Amino acid sequence: MILRLSLLLAAITGLLLTFWGVAHLWADLGVHMSLHGWIAYAAGGLASLALSAGLFFLVFKSAREGYDEAQKSDSYEE
Repeated sequence: MILRLSLLLAAITGLLLTFWGVAHLWADLGVHMSLHGWIAYAAGGLASLALSAGLFFLVFKSAREGYDEAQKSDSYEE
């Protein structure tokens, strides 16, 4: 339980530090985003993560349930 909480806290801290670093980098370059820009930036990141998680789930489900195996045809009886 403590390990999971520590990992979650580390992940959130890393994400916040990344956003802070990006904001300062863009400010140093003279780029200023409005609140709507930041909302769109975060929504795009979350949508990308959700899409990649969904695709990984489908790949593992397909491999686990045998959808990737070659199908044998028993309809040909000689």
